[in-house]
Amino acid sequence: MRDSFTLGRIAGIKVGVNWSWLVVLALIVWTLYSGIFPDTNPGLSDETYAAMAVVAALLFFVSLLLHEYGHALVARREGMEIDGITLWLFGGVARFRGSFPSAGAEFRIAVAGPLVSLVIGVVLVLFAWVSGLPDAVDGVATYLGWVNLALLVFNLLPALPLDGGRILRSALWAGRGSFAWATRVAATIGRSFGYLFIAGGLALLIFQGEFSGAWLAFMGWFLLQAATGEDRHLQARRALGGLRVRDVMVREPVTARPDDTLGEFMDSVVWKQRYTTYPVLEDGRAVGLLPFRSVAAVPRREWDERTVRECMLTRESVPVQRAETELIDAAGELAESEVRRALVLEDGDRLAGLLSITDVARAFELRGPKRPEKSAAAPDLSGRGSPT
Repeated sequence: MRDSFTLGRIAGIKVGVNWSWLVVLALIVWTLYSGIFPDTNPGLSDETYAAMAVVAALLFFVSLLLHEYGHALVARREGMEIDGITLWLFGGVARFRGSFPSAGAEFRIAVAGPLVSLVIGVVLVLFAWVSGLPDAVDGVATYLGWVNLALLVFNLLPALPLDGGRILRSALWAGRGSFAWATRVAATIGRSFGYLFIAGGLALLIFQGEFSGAWLAFMGWFLLQAATGEDRHLQARRALGGLRVRDVMVREPVTARPDDTLGEFMDSVVWKQRYTTYPVLEDGRAVGLLPFRSVAAVPRREWDERTVRECMLTRESVPVQRAETELIDAAGELAESEVRRALVLEDGDRLAGLLSITDVARAFELRGPKRPEKSAAAPDLSGRGSPT
């Protein structure tokens, strides 16, 4: 799940937002304003309902963020590296690097989020119940309390990749000692829930005209895809196990200079060695990546006026990897990047090589399971997360 923009870092963990979150935020605000709060707290003004809806929606996503921080902070304590937290269509996801150290570690990481939701829900419901609050405040607190408890119940369904599915997998893993077997079983249960949600949602939509059925079916589709992705990620990790970025990266790739004009770049580099992407070096430092498509998009008459620097992707906007990074972890970032390339750096900003998603796919083909069907699905390299 790729960030559309970054909110910042909290406790050293990057927090980002995907564009789909804005759609859900708008839907929640409208639903609260037009239906829920007028029903639960009648007699208030439209302005009050609007304010309640905006505040409740924003605080709901704060509670989702706290849920994901529960996962992330425990994962960090277990020695795992955290890529960040992203808010998106179905709530939030905390992204981890590497494998879970043990079944116990996965259990502790998985259960941390639901515990946070439980505490938030119980505290807010009790707060709204025992105190003589103004109607607007009481309405927001009650809504947030019960929605967090509902989130808790949903997340505890034993369907991978939900928290309940991860808890189930950790138990199966501990009992049999096989992470692969536990993943296959939990993923199968997750797909079963996905099919059940799709069937139930379509039935509600078709036979009762309930629009909520469409949302339930969409949720089932998400569970189906995510559970299948867990299986594919397992295949990819087993195939690429032991490989590091340095094992497959292109060493000493052809590079470009940022202050050359596009005409100079074409004459001195492209006509001799044409590739899809070129690292850009300035005084020996990697400063960006130049996709050839960016050059091709510039009218030829402007090649003597435009420079490489104007067309390149800056280093901050492209994936950066280290040679010692496990290949499967680097592959996850490549899969989520539009450029599908990563600069491999060492000693700060010195270029060590260039890694592409094609390099990863080739390594998987050489070491991965053999499939007789030509149309077999590609492995999921997008990495592991803990979705809300």
